[in-house]
Amino acid sequence: MNTSPSSPPVSQAEPSHAPGASPGRPGAGRGADRSRPADGEAVAPTPDRRRTPMGQHLERFALPLLLLVIIVFFAVFPASSGVFLSGANIGVVLGNQAVVTLVAVALLLPLVAGHFDFSVGSIAVFSSVVTAAGMAHFNLPWWVACLTGIAGGAVIGAVNGVLVARFGMNAFVSTLGMSTLLAGLIQWYTGGLAIIGVDPGFAAFGSSNWLGLPRVVFVVTVIVLGVWYLLTHTPFGRALYAIGSNARSAALVGLPATRHAMTAFILSGVLASLAGVLLAARTGGANADNGTYLLFPALTAVFLGATAILPGRFNVFGTVLGVLFVAVSVSGLTLSGAQNWVDQVFNGAALLVAVGLSSYLRRRRTGGGT
Repeated sequence: MNTSPSSPPVSQAEPSHAPGASPGRPGAGRGADRSRPADGEAVAPTPDRRRTPMGQHLERFALPLLLLVIIVFFAVFPASSGVFLSGANIGVVLGNQAVVTLVAVALLLPLVAGHFDFSVGSIAVFSSVVTAAGMAHFNLPWWVACLTGIAGGAVIGAVNGVLVARFGMNAFVSTLGMSTLLAGLIQWYTGGLAIIGVDPGFAAFGSSNWLGLPRVVFVVTVIVLGVWYLLTHTPFGRALYAIGSNARSAALVGLPATRHAMTAFILSGVLASLAGVLLAARTGGANADNGTYLLFPALTAVFLGATAILPGRFNVFGTVLGVLFVAVSVSGLTLSGAQNWVDQVFNGAALLVAVGLSSYLRRRRTGGGT
């Protein structure tokens, strides 16, 4: 009953051929007829052989090139050129998007396994409230308060994993319900008021710079590289892609789909709670919010990322590019004098385009119809 996102599955390995058979002509050689698969045999997706190498490279790097074009445009556009490339604006954009990037990477893990997780934004805000309250209301050392917030995110992720992977509940509905529950708890505890009074050293970490960039940018960079390594260079990551591609085939080859999906949700909760800790450090406290302002930019970034670097497949570096694309575009429009509503309109339009493109690339990658 799990809801699979409109996400691109990972390609399966090419089936072996009989001796003398041509890879382009199954069953062309001697031996068993390979014109159709045996019972239970997974069928490899048919690649689009009409694409030239140049077209493949253009598809992979279209988003980075478009990002570069946007940067150049706003750098020379008279209304924004004076501030757009200033060190102050670059620091603000990167510092603010560090939290969104971590939320997007948290969202990425369940999506790779074939599940939505709409609670990541609320988990981040919940963790920021727990962390800030631990210092401001309970006088905990900053590191204990941070660990408490991260532990809370891990528990919420585990609950999501049990509901979706173990009990087979719809991921869309169950994580949306968890998000609503957390938003209610945040409002109950805070009374709709911000939490202030965190440890001064903790707040200083979130507001200070290293090498001209906010410190949180370096923290997020290390975490992002760790998730990239996990997904691309470990058996767990490769298994997660296989499960998201075809859970039944993954089970037939012995992959523990339930356990891996639960692990993905737990890791998602931990990453989202880390984003909440950094959010508390950046703001010097916590605000009562439902987290949607973090969720939708993260969704946009993840689906935009599935159109770049590895088109038709959720990937970490594509997600980071998606975050930067949305952030740079909104920053340029704002500096050019656009109204406040432009942010929401741009995010919504970008999300619709990204989902459409990723769905198209998935169908072409797997040889599906239009």
